[in-house]
Amino acid sequence: MLLCDVGNTSYHFQSGESHYKESAKTFNPSTIQETVYYICVNPHAKKVLKELENWVDLAGHVQMSNYYPTMGIDRIIACEAVEEGIIMDAGSAVTVDLVRRGVFEGGFIYPGLSAMQKSYTSISSVLEYPFNFDVDLTKLPKNSQDAISYGYLKTLYCEVNSHQMPLFLTGGDARTFAKIFPHAKVDEQLLFTGMKKIIKNITF
Repeated sequence: MLLCDVGNTSYHFQSGESHYKESAKTFNPSTIQETVYYICVNPHAKKVLKELENWVDLAGHVQMSNYYPTMGIDRIIACEAVEEGIIMDAGSAVTVDLVRRGVFEGGFIYPGLSAMQKSYTSISSVLEYPFNFDVDLTKLPKNSQDAISYGYLKTLYCEVNSHQMPLFLTGGDARTFAKIFPHAKVDEQLLFTGMKKIIKNITF
């Protein structure tokens, strides 16, 4: 079974136990002849893939009424993978979604690491620091690097922990955020788990 998560920068494939990526700018999806089950958040790629009969868009097989209309398909599929817990997808943006007894209860979107670092730098060049994920979140900082780190991380930390539910971390910065959520389960293949769950329910 060939699965693909199509993003704005890459086609991320899973085939059995192997994973690989192709550049969204240069990859030609028509070169693949076998059936590919995919999700896509890339507007240009969506148009291309729609014309390829062997590429099956899993968005058409999800009960979308369980979610809100503008919610990204990547977030939806991640929610489908979890029966109980909070899913944090740490990428360009950080999305946090809550699923209880298999039902999506809501979520929020937070700036990703790069976006937030740029926002501080745009305020003043003296705030150009990398985030310190070892900052003590139990007391207010007394230096600039820890001050911006605390400001960014404490809100996210408190909101996620307030729900007292299992936490699943996925996305490119998942292991970085695991430093402040040491009890979280890091699952970089969570989207593929959700995709497989959807595929099981498809009747052709």
